[in-house]
Amino acid sequence: MEESNLQEASMKSDWLSDAESIRLEEFTYNLPDERIARYPLEKRDESRLLVYKNGLIQHRHFFELAENLPAETLLVFNDTKVIPARAYFRKETGAVIEILLLHPELPSRIINDAMLVKHSCVWECMIGNKKRWKIKDALSTEIQVNGEAVHLEITYADYERNHVNLSWDKDIVFLDIVKALGEIPLPPYLNRDTEERDVSSYQTVYANQDGAVAAPTAGLHFTENVFETLKSKGIRKSFLTLHVGAGTFQPIKVDSVTEHRMHSEQVVFSRDLIQDLLKSTDHIVAVGTTSLRSLESLYWFGVKLFRNETTGFHIEKLYPYPFEDNELPSAAESLTAIADYMNAEKLDSITGETEIFIFPGYKFRLCKGLVTNYHQPGSTLILLVAAFVGNDWKRIYSEAMAQDYRFLSYGDSSLLWRP
Repeated sequence: MEESNLQEASMKSDWLSDAESIRLEEFTYNLPDERIARYPLEKRDESRLLVYKNGLIQHRHFFELAENLPAETLLVFNDTKVIPARAYFRKETGAVIEILLLHPELPSRIINDAMLVKHSCVWECMIGNKKRWKIKDALSTEIQVNGEAVHLEITYADYERNHVNLSWDKDIVFLDIVKALGEIPLPPYLNRDTEERDVSSYQTVYANQDGAVAAPTAGLHFTENVFETLKSKGIRKSFLTLHVGAGTFQPIKVDSVTEHRMHSEQVVFSRDLIQDLLKSTDHIVAVGTTSLRSLESLYWFGVKLFRNETTGFHIEKLYPYPFEDNELPSAAESLTAIADYMNAEKLDSITGETEIFIFPGYKFRLCKGLVTNYHQPGSTLILLVAAFVGNDWKRIYSEAMAQDYRFLSYGDSSLLWRP
């Protein structure tokens, strides 16, 4: 055996053996089609709220959220905004090609910057009916942007990687093109076309940063009334940005979960957020799995800075697992390392990429509580919930099913506390 293979074999640790023993069938459940909420409630905050704490389950409504949070809680929200990322182009032959924007490639991979590009850009896309769109063919259409006719043309920039070049003939930013061209892409399990009501209902009331192709759905239950009740109790809020990608719906199709290709998503953290977290390291509640993944990724970026490994923000999917606790900084030490780095570099925000894969065996470093909806069987998000509350996830889901909770994106909510 070559030396590198011997070293790799010697590094095979207990966590990896445990991870490889995870059987995906243990994280599935029967979800009848009629339990999937295909439309939201008329009043967002009247959704039901299952509260799990210290092994006990209570049934409340979302407008009662403040009553179930300690006064010192810091709620952390994902303020990404869903863009109308799905568009259709009809060829002269009559064939319809579907384009779903996934991630910008050129001239910038930073989503916030990519939205302000003029004249042309390249995006990685999902392409429906690709076999009818040949490599040298150009697709074109005319759209109305602010009352002005704009000619848009798309061609392949890289056929194999589904990189698509979009170009237009007016001095208009790409976000305006997207808003005029596309439609909101609903989750595939809703199994229906996008309707006018989805433009507002599939968006949080605090959505601010354009760039997601899926909503951070735990936040859909919040209303101005809920925010007022939270404020009256002294519960604070802070915001980060994770631009949710289509990979969030990607099912696990491999026997060994560690082999699942975890999607990478872009995250943005402000200086204000870091300061808020430093004041509340023992009282952080993530609103949604996207906020939780972001916050835990932030901790690991601090670890990399603390260990002088890198100043680049990229968290690989299995990076957290090999460490022993005595090798790692505390939450406060990690966040302080990030604050010091931002001060030294004179940064008001940091942007990075995370592939972090959270499954049973993961030890949470920042988040004490989680507001989240009910997720698909056998999904990465079920694994995350199982990591958060342990094997009680089965009891939580069984109770929600027995009590007629509504499931998935437009469904009901839960407030989960770590044991």
